[in-house]
Amino acid sequence: MKTPIGFIGLGMMGHGMASNILNKGYPLSVVAHRNRKPIDDLVGRGAREVVSTADLVEMSDIIFFCVRGAEEVERLVYDENGLLDNCRPGIILVDCTTSSPVLSKRIATDLENRQAAFVDAPVTRAPQDAEAGRLNSLVGAAPKVFETVKPILDCYSENISYFGPPGAGHSAKLINNFISCGYTALIAEGLSLCFKAGVDAHTLYQVMSTGGADSGVLRKMVPPLLQGDLTGHRFTLSNACKDVGYFKTFAEGFGFSSYLADSLHKTYKSAVDAGLGDKMMASLMELHDVSGSDK
Repeated sequence: MKTPIGFIGLGMMGHGMASNILNKGYPLSVVAHRNRKPIDDLVGRGAREVVSTADLVEMSDIIFFCVRGAEEVERLVYDENGLLDNCRPGIILVDCTTSSPVLSKRIATDLENRQAAFVDAPVTRAPQDAEAGRLNSLVGAAPKVFETVKPILDCYSENISYFGPPGAGHSAKLINNFISCGYTALIAEGLSLCFKAGVDAHTLYQVMSTGGADSGVLRKMVPPLLQGDLTGHRFTLSNACKDVGYFKTFAEGFGFSSYLADSLHKTYKSAVDAGLGDKMMASLMELHDVSGSDK
């Protein structure tokens, strides 16, 4: 029988990840949640619904969680009757959230003291890639623990990159997201001026996508926005603000003086303060009263 898996956090990314684990034949338990749609979908296909963290730990040898951020992870692990209170020797917790490397290392140490283990395995790409099993996983774990969880990561990952001990995956993810969020902000501001100045945005995109300005962010964000669709890059501005904030704290922990992080964080904070936090990344252009379409 395959390893029984637990999963917490069935949102935009988590549902696809859990769905692929279930599709590959792993016994899957999920925690009851107010959003019934993803729960009902998985239960209807054979997953087991449990009502408490204690029940999830009892039913699972490896527990994945994919929640909003470090604050939610800390509560899951450290709240009374949470994962740490209920953990047993041999259990493995896998955090797929974009979270704090410092928190990851603390959790790993506390679990090790209870003869359990921790893996940080945040992901990149989009919700449609989670559903299709094409995510990138950035992993921090002890080598033997990594080999144990790798077959489950394979269920939803096209690429798995091992970075080192616990905390290394989250360190790599924060740097990745800082760069990606930087690309987004540059593209949004540059194209906002493009529309204001009357420059042909379609032609400029052709130039950018065949030269040094090309990037994955450019290709998924710009073609839709040229048609007035600001949802091509499916990542919310509030999540971008959070992740750049985590990056700032991470960098400061090494005495690293970033010339860009403050400005980038201020940009995303301005979007959140303007009520754009739940919108997707290209909506940064709305700060400049630009809709995206030049038609």
